Amino acid sequence: MPKVYFGRKGEPGFDLEPSSDLIAVRTRSGRSVARSGGPVATPASAMLADGQLVLSFPDAGVEVYRVPVTRGGRSLEARKAELRMQPDVRFAGGVLVDPATRAPVLYTENLFVKFADSADTDACRAVLRELALKIKSEPGYATNAFFVEAPEGIGRKVFELAETLRARDDVEYCHPELVRERRAKLIFPPQWHLKKTSVGGVTIDQSASVEAAHALTRGEGITIAIIDDGVDIDHAEFGGSGKIVAPRDVLAGGDNPRPRNSGENHGTACAGVACANGGVGASGVAPAARLMPMRLAAGLGSHAEAEAFRWAADQGADVISCSWGPPDGEWWNPNDPQHNAVDQPPAHTRLAIDYAATQGRGGKGCVVLFAAGNGNESVDNDGYASHPMVLAVAACNDRGKRSIYSDFGNAVWCSFPSSDFEHPDENHPAPLTTGIWTTDRAGTQGYNPGRVQDGDAAGLFTNSFGGTSSACPGAAGVAALVLSVNPALKREEVKDILKRAGERIDPQGGQYSAAGRSKFYGWGRLNAKAAVDLAKPQPRNEVTVSRRFDAPIPDLQTVSFALDVPDVEVVDAVSVAVDLAHTYIGDLVLTVEPPAATGVAPVVLHNRTGGTRNSLKKIYDKATTPKLSGLAGKACNGRWALKIKDAAAQDSGTLATFSVRLVFAQPGVAQPVVPVKKAAAKKVARKAARKAARKAAKKAAPANAVVKKAAAKGASAKSAPAKKAAAKRRRG
Repeated sequence: MPKVYFGRKGEPGFDLEPSSDLIAVRTRSGRSVARSGGPVATPASAMLADGQLVLSFPDAGVEVYRVPVTRGGRSLEARKAELRMQPDVRFAGGVLVDPATRAPVLYTENLFVKFADSADTDACRAVLRELALKIKSEPGYATNAFFVEAPEGIGRKVFELAETLRARDDVEYCHPELVRERRAKLIFPPQWHLKKTSVGGVTIDQSASVEAAHALTRGEGITIAIIDDGVDIDHAEFGGSGKIVAPRDVLAGGDNPRPRNSGENHGTACAGVACANGGVGASGVAPAARLMPMRLAAGLGSHAEAEAFRWAADQGADVISCSWGPPDGEWWNPNDPQHNAVDQPPAHTRLAIDYAATQGRGGKGCVVLFAAGNGNESVDNDGYASHPMVLAVAACNDRGKRSIYSDFGNAVWCSFPSSDFEHPDENHPAPLTTGIWTTDRAGTQGYNPGRVQDGDAAGLFTNSFGGTSSACPGAAGVAALVLSVNPALKREEVKDILKRAGERIDPQGGQYSAAGRSKFYGWGRLNAKAAVDLAKPQPRNEVTVSRRFDAPIPDLQTVSFALDVPDVEVVDAVSVAVDLAHTYIGDLVLTVEPPAATGVAPVVLHNRTGGTRNSLKKIYDKATTPKLSGLAGKACNGRWALKIKDAAAQDSGTLATFSVRLVFAQPGVAQPVVPVKKAAAKKVARKAARKAARKAAKKAAPANAVVKKAAAKGASAKSAPAKKAAAKRRRG
């Protein structure tokens, strides 16, 4: 079994194994074997007439055929020998396959070799000549790199030759040229939840419009954490450099999130719905997103459960998908007592969710989603899915109606396509499909043991995943697409976009309120294309004023940090960002003081919460800190102050940065505020006018002496309070 090393010494390689029924043929003419004689059959084409063409590289004249290998029939070796005797056949040989996917991997008689940068280039060339290797090119993207050709007919000995070179001290890389099928990242025909398609001859047009969204983004740059029972990270749809980030087994510790026990198939399917690559057999909603796979084998309410959210937030997750929760009632049984059970997560889990939703993404907040549940009951009894920092996702079916099992209630935020069941008791028809096509745990242990009727013969995919378990990672994928086009969005802004991107389905049965919300579908079935369009950054007139301090926060003291904002335009919104390190942020009280001219009182941003956490990096806006909304409609120029009070002993820290972001009311149009100097000038003008009036009255005194005298007499009759009141009216 050949082993190939694409990396340096010490880095892992991968195995390839010979196929028992594939044969590769290369012609001298460059034409297909089937067409090598034109309309007339040739011996070569006849030898492959019973084969199936599975791979073709027309520019190289190479084809791969799968041929029947039966007892009594021609063996693979016999076919190769006969083909080699044909005049137009340059090469006929066996084919290697990837053991995991069974995909063909062709090897050529070429090698890539890179010597150390410090090696003498002429000496490198001499080494290659000694091994009878012909230099085809010296690529300029690396020093002492060569693309070389081995003697024709060397066959699989090219792997041994590569190892000989790689073992040299002066060689950094060496491997044969391997050629695989290059396939576009696709949405596959059974994936009706992603695009309009035909399944079993029936047209299904109840997707979440994901294919249309992929024209704009595929989730690049975003990380989705899947917290579940393990993820088969060796699956081909999760391959590629940088796809897997920060893998974790939360309970056992370590970086191996793979399933360990039979029945741990759920997480692999969920991960596929969210972000499978789409290169082999299934695409996720956000196929270019990174995957943070997290195995959580502990029971509901464990401390490990809380640790999972902390890990995800701290390791850079943007979106967290959880397709689990308390036990569901039997959806078909209205008398199941479980329907009335109220399950609340423990404090540590609630706080950990809060932490991820507020502290994650550098203070912008992770988008946390939970499956609403499959009990045909109120999601509001489920304290996980109905947590105020969570988006609960319901399921709808391939007819554009509610999946019969899907939970409902006030906490449902949105819905996403999933599986369904027939339920005659409620006149609920059978679904048109078996469910959602997605990745499956490889081998016989997954949902699909390797039967075509359950997905595919290799057991890599299942065609019947479903429940709100599938809807949740689907919605998580949409959130990833949204953040991919606009990473600056805060959690609340993503939540609002998903609300506005909801498509109202089932208008008769949805029981939509006047505001447009349904207890079954939330704000509707997600439309990924609409969500991406809404997320695209809009032209905004805004300014961020930031200052780096790196200043100490002493124990048991109050310190103040100033920031000068020069912009005099009226603002529509203000947010404040703080980044500090402290050994116990539960000691701290943070208050921001806007400029006095705004008339807005100091706003408390942080008041001794967070406990033992040793950092605070957060953005405070009107959503998280409502009192900041009092600054709307005001000019915020002047000196801003951040006051940090350490209210308890033993701990200290450092303020890194303090920032103020202003979003102006009318983008691109300045709304000047009268400066203080102009106001003072107006006051001087009013004073001068009063002085001029008194001077004019003095000049008119002789002519009005009689009148003044009469007025004086009348005034003597006024009461003292009246005199005071008259005097008061005249002031200023």
